[in-house]
Amino acid sequence: MRLRSNKLFESAVIAVIIASALLIGVKTYDIDPVWISVLEILDIGVTTLFLVEICVRMAAERRFLDFFKQGWNLFDFTIVVVSLIPMDNTEMALLARLLRIFRVLRLISVIPELRLLVNALIVSIPRMGYVALLMFIIFYIYAAIGCHLFEHINPVLWGNVSIALLTLFRIATFEDWTDVMYETMDSYGWSWIYYLTFIFFTAFVLLNMMIGIVLDVMQREHENMERDEGKGEAAEVHWLKEHTGAIEERLVRIEALLESHAGKCAESIRKPEGG
Repeated sequence: MRLRSNKLFESAVIAVIIASALLIGVKTYDIDPVWISVLEILDIGVTTLFLVEICVRMAAERRFLDFFKQGWNLFDFTIVVVSLIPMDNTEMALLARLLRIFRVLRLISVIPELRLLVNALIVSIPRMGYVALLMFIIFYIYAAIGCHLFEHINPVLWGNVSIALLTLFRIATFEDWTDVMYETMDSYGWSWIYYLTFIFFTAFVLLNMMIGIVLDVMQREHENMERDEGKGEAAEVHWLKEHTGAIEERLVRIEALLESHAGKCAESIRKPEGG
């Protein structure tokens, strides 16, 4: 357990992952066969270190199956297992080389800040889906309008709805969109309204809405991480809520005891009077 949480051990794992990524890049160059043999040996060493590291993390769990309850652990385990595919002259060699490229993704699971970014992206996808649907509706409406208005000007850009959607995507990414606008303005001088309103809705409104969703989710994920680690303002607020709830429960119990004690005292006073 101490080895798994050791900062030096984590730094060593990060260094191995970076070395693995560099090995993949070096193999894409034309180098001497001797160095290719050296790189293959280094690749075996990296794979062995990955296997040792994942075994250490699995052994650090109180129960073996607890390791597989976390999504990032499953991700790391899958990356390490596929790295064990031998890169010989068989049909699996190409697959093994391609899968080894994904070993660099282990940096995401090792570095907490990268995990935070990926978790925020995954959590925000459902909310972003509604914005994407609204964006598609606007794209489709403008594409249909563009087909009816500008098809005779340039069928290559406005021939049908599918081509018009691609043209609008070009406009939304600001890729020489002024050339498209000036071409239609030769026939329709007011067509600039069409382009500016489209850019306003897509680039300025909807894309900023997506950015806002991601930032909101990132803030929440950051607060959750701080709360789990017991650091920052989020952890302090969580601590106050927990202890406030405990204090309220104690006050309720004290109030109940006082009421019970007061009732007994009143009853003991009434008994002599009755006697």
